[in-house]
Amino acid sequence: MNNNVYIRFDWAIKRLLRDKANFSVLEGLLTVLFNDQTKIIEILESEGNQQREDDKFNRVDIKAKNSKGEIIIVEVQNTRELYYLERILYDTAKAITEHIFLGETYQQVKKVYSISILYFDLGKGNDYLYHGQNRFIGVHTNDELLITAKEEGAIVQKLPGEVFPEYYLIRVNEFNQVAKTPLEEWIQYLKTGTIDPDTTAPGLLEAREKLRYYDMSPEERHAYDEHINAIMIQNDVLSTAKEEGLAEGRAEGRKEGQKEKALAIALNLKSMGLSIEMIAQATGLSVDEVTQIQ
Repeated sequence: MNNNVYIRFDWAIKRLLRDKANFSVLEGLLTVLFNDQTKIIEILESEGNQQREDDKFNRVDIKAKNSKGEIIIVEVQNTRELYYLERILYDTAKAITEHIFLGETYQQVKKVYSISILYFDLGKGNDYLYHGQNRFIGVHTNDELLITAKEEGAIVQKLPGEVFPEYYLIRVNEFNQVAKTPLEEWIQYLKTGTIDPDTTAPGLLEAREKLRYYDMSPEERHAYDEHINAIMIQNDVLSTAKEEGLAEGRAEGRKEGQKEKALAIALNLKSMGLSIEMIAQATGLSVDEVTQIQ
């Protein structure tokens, strides 16, 4: 029996990483991603906190707060979702508004980091990690706007990037290289569930101890196996649907090409003076279609 089989991150983030004793695993991922030592002080509510029945369901897996009081949203997405960018924008906006209380000044607005771990093709791009945030750049001067404000009698300058949310998109399936850096080791684990026994990457050392498959109870392993099977079936269904759609599209394309060819032949035969009925018989077009050809 191989004891070095590890639980997939998408399962761990829902079941295990909310436990304070396991914060170090998630802290390791955030540390290598931000390139800054990150300490989680609490895990915030992330699901089932809708204020209205028609409120969009918040599917964030973990919403954490770091030592600076900033909000960190982490979610794993296994399958394509329509309007995904709009949804993560909604999630960040919701996180901001949920953590400022009525009557507080806008100075209390918390910066939000949104991290999406994606197991589907979001679009075209060659990298496995993309990072973006709001910046205001001079159209003619190409300089970045520095905001000046007066706070408590002092002049304070800040960049918009210190306030506006930041987005990290980790395209797991695009990682196809030998892991050499701590970040690459993390992406390798996210993709394959494997951890190098000699790893020194923050968080992965702890993951090797805390996320072993065979350390779970038989009941937990059964639930985990069912989860993995469900993902595999879902992905197979989507892949099959995609292939069928492509095949259908190719067949439709061939059909349209044959129709165009028949119309072109019919036009030539019509210019030669053949009867409508003879042209229809020769090309397979209907009498009405031949009649309408100009």
